[in-house]
Amino acid sequence: MDCGDFGKVDILLRLSNDGGKNWSPQKIIATYKNLQAGNPAPVVDQYDLNYPNGRIFLFYNTGTVSEHDMRLGKGVREVWYKTSEDNGVNWSEGVNITSQVHFNANSLHQDMDWRTHANTPGHALQFKKGKFQGRIYIPANHSQGPPQEKYNDYRAYGFYSDDHGLNWKVSPDVEVASSNEAIGVELSNGDLMLNIREQNGNTKERLIAISKDGGASWEKTYFDAELISPVCQSSLLQFIKDQDTLLLFSGPNSREKREKMTLKISLDQGQNWTYSKLIHEGASSYSDLVQIDSNTLGVLYEKGSEGISFQILSGDSLLKTP
Repeated sequence: MDCGDFGKVDILLRLSNDGGKNWSPQKIIATYKNLQAGNPAPVVDQYDLNYPNGRIFLFYNTGTVSEHDMRLGKGVREVWYKTSEDNGVNWSEGVNITSQVHFNANSLHQDMDWRTHANTPGHALQFKKGKFQGRIYIPANHSQGPPQEKYNDYRAYGFYSDDHGLNWKVSPDVEVASSNEAIGVELSNGDLMLNIREQNGNTKERLIAISKDGGASWEKTYFDAELISPVCQSSLLQFIKDQDTLLLFSGPNSREKREKMTLKISLDQGQNWTYSKLIHEGASSYSDLVQIDSNTLGVLYEKGSEGISFQILSGDSLLKTP
């Protein structure tokens, strides 16, 4: 066993019935023979009248070669989803949506040579308000044409559905060279924010893209100097506490090493990051955030050689330092 992204890679599931304190044994819910099934991106569809108790979508990728060889055009990357109607106990068969969200999916991309592809990684999102209410949106990235120095062939983008997964549309690329792994939130004003890894490491800061039309176009992009990163994935979440909406960010708080897993909190939807909470001082890398209930946050993260950790935080502690 190793930590490589390619090889015999399966997607595993563990369930908790007590808010993350205890977990069921793991089981495989997505596999691709002896090859790769990865980049899981779950989201709960809460607006489909056919499923009044909600339905979980799990988006994932399959791959036939490594990322290096895929950038050379030597393999196939596809996009799938599965659904669960009983909170993850049972799952549907996989649905392949590659033709709708990848390669020449629509007129925006007809002249592009798409090669690699990866969902988020982390969670997907569903819009909760306004004219885009119910839209399921999956941040993603792909490489465009032959490999370029410092991974400048990468572009972040996304795909979305307004009919609960029956049909899909594609966001335009975020036109910043080497924009890579992305995570998204619906802001309080209904805008979509993507928080993106800059793969070439030129700034060691997170790239932000804002859309005012649900991801159909990008109004602006900028680097956030308060969100430093050592070229690594990070996570983003809206946390609803009482009458307040807190925008949360998690990632290694370093420009040089994957270390110092830190939670940062914004009270003004990402304009400023007022509070910072150190989760783990040592080696740490990928993470994801989940709101467990009205006053509880879960932080899932890679804790160096110790493996994967799930830390539970009280919502009341988020606005306290350190």
